[in-house]
Amino acid sequence: MRFLCLVHVDEADFAHFTPADDAALINSTLDYDEELRRRGHFVLASPIEPVEKGVTVRVRNGRLSKTDGPFAETKEHLGGFLIIEAKDLEEAAALMANDPMAAYATIEIHALRPLERIPL
Repeated sequence: MRFLCLVHVDEADFAHFTPADDAALINSTLDYDEELRRRGHFVLASPIEPVEKGVTVRVRNGRLSKTDGPFAETKEHLGGFLIIEAKDLEEAAALMANDPMAAYATIEIHALRPLERIPL
């Protein structure tokens, strides 16, 4: 079963990080991704650009609306994601509890379900 793990971060939690702290966290995260890969759990992971580089798109009544950044005002924002393979939600949570980012971020986990065509 596949799970989407959304990594929510508060930039204030990283304000005191030195370049060495950044490098250590990035490297330990990549090491953990590699461990997940070796154990058959890793599918895909990536950080995302800061919120100010994003856009929200909506189409209502045939009209396109684009808004800079995230829609919701919040301290935490989506900083990255992982897609992992796990037998169930318990295993997915245990795997993410060992992710180095769990010490600095909130990781939200959702089971992915297949999207299949429905015969008309």
